[in-house]
Amino acid sequence: MSFELIDIGINLTHDSYDADREQVLRRALDAGVAQFVVTGASLQGSQAALALSRAAPRIMRATAGCHPHHAVDLSDEAFEALSVLARDPLVVAVGETGLDYHRNFSAPREQRLAFERQIELAIQLRKPLFLHERDAHQDFIAILRSHQKELPPAVLHCFTGNAEALEACIDFGLYIGITGWICDERRGLHLRELVRQIPAGRLMIETDGPYLLPRDLVPKPESRRNEPMYLPHIAEVIATARGETLLALATHTTATARRFFGLPTLS
Repeated sequence: MSFELIDIGINLTHDSYDADREQVLRRALDAGVAQFVVTGASLQGSQAALALSRAAPRIMRATAGCHPHHAVDLSDEAFEALSVLARDPLVVAVGETGLDYHRNFSAPREQRLAFERQIELAIQLRKPLFLHERDAHQDFIAILRSHQKELPPAVLHCFTGNAEALEACIDFGLYIGITGWICDERRGLHLRELVRQIPAGRLMIETDGPYLLPRDLVPKPESRRNEPMYLPHIAEVIATARGETLLALATHTTATARRFFGLPTLS
């Protein structure tokens, strides 16, 4: 069976990949992962994500943004530099941006200000939003709703919330990214019920590597580092939960990702 998958959230600039990044990509390509959206979560990380995409534009694109953890670092100067970066044609979304009240590495007020600024940038550039939310659902939806009339397409990546949150996100019009969290028997099994509720055409898949190594891999890898070659395993778990074949899931999630991010068709 032949299929193409797209990893819409891979932190490929992370230093854990520095020693073998080319091999990581080769293993993923051999496993059926055809393209990658490299996450920018800070100004420096966004610059690195764009550099990777420029080196391999057929298979890679970048996002440019400031993760809520780094909101405290989004000075006017940094935001201006990020705004220039986001205009590059190989940057296909603004983000990773949003709210994370789980750890509050940046104060909630700083997070909200950084989120608002990046939403306004995405509106100005007419580029999609790549979103993050954890333990901040009410504020997250409220801020998005305040921009609803002009908001570009937006994907909530690495969705881990409950049924109420998913319903609100779908009703609002968000796309949903699912990771290997669904493979975690301790905290992710509820997603196996919820993924059935995500309409085809609004679902995308991702590893969020090097984080969130699927816990149900057999045999278990010696390293805890996640990488894109495990995306087919995640896709299989999602497909089974949705009552679909892997080929069917690959077909519609890949088409959705290509349309959402404007990725080139490989032929």
